[in-house]
Amino acid sequence: MFPKRLQIVLLGVLLALLPSCKAISSLIHDGEVVAKLGDHKLYRSELDDVIPKGTSPEDSVNLANLYINSWVRDKAFMDIAQQRLSKEEKDVSKELEAYRQSLLRYRYEQRYVNERLDTTVSEKQITDYYDSHKETFKLERPILKARFLNIDKDSPNLAKIKKLMSSDKVEDVIAADSIAFNSTQRYHDYSSGWIDAVKLAADFGVDYVQMLSQRSGQFIQMPDGEDRVSVAFIVDYRKAGEVAPVEYCDDRIRDIIISGRKHELLAGLERDLIEDAKVKENFVIYSK
Repeated sequence: MFPKRLQIVLLGVLLALLPSCKAISSLIHDGEVVAKLGDHKLYRSELDDVIPKGTSPEDSVNLANLYINSWVRDKAFMDIAQQRLSKEEKDVSKELEAYRQSLLRYRYEQRYVNERLDTTVSEKQITDYYDSHKETFKLERPILKARFLNIDKDSPNLAKIKKLMSSDKVEDVIAADSIAFNSTQRYHDYSSGWIDAVKLAADFGVDYVQMLSQRSGQFIQMPDGEDRVSVAFIVDYRKAGEVAPVEYCDDRIRDIIISGRKHELLAGLERDLIEDAKVKENFVIYSK
């Protein structure tokens, strides 16, 4: 149980009844207590720090109440821990020092890397990495290039758009775009880049396995309610288990290469620090 002196004076209750931040300011001034739990006090200035400027009165009240409730829980746990834990259990000096050292190391590593990291990755570097690691780029799900539309099932333009959108001629695709823009509810051209089958399935409102089960040749067509139909023309397709095209892997490979450079920089930093310490005779290992 919490100590008997657990008492919460929640001016947050008053806050919920106030219509504006001005009203809050009129009742709670800087330095004045907003909430109290035992000997702990929460001041108005602390609330100001967590409520962004420009926040609406209603949102300000909600944020204030959320913060007050969180503050109360934290202080209540602190009090009960102080009462119930032994002196040894309450001594966290070693953990704090270890955390301080870890945090300082992390911050210096970040600074060191940011000052030296080359983030430029050429197309050749991407291609070379891809060619050397193709087996790691096998697809877990199908990917595809496609054009999608959602239209009235009785629209006179449906057949025409389907014919044009499946054409190899640029002018036909442009014509399909133009007609679709004016006669469809939705029209998405995903033909310029690879997308996960999940993304196209979201347009159909089903999972990708169900969507692909409706594929007939290069078309997928599914009813959308009683009056509409969704159609996709598959421009290109790669099934699960195949190696993904290099252009689909560009961003991933770029991240891998840059991550490798970070690792090399940090490994080099560690080596340099140890060698520097040895040269300056600051580093000594005493034999047992």
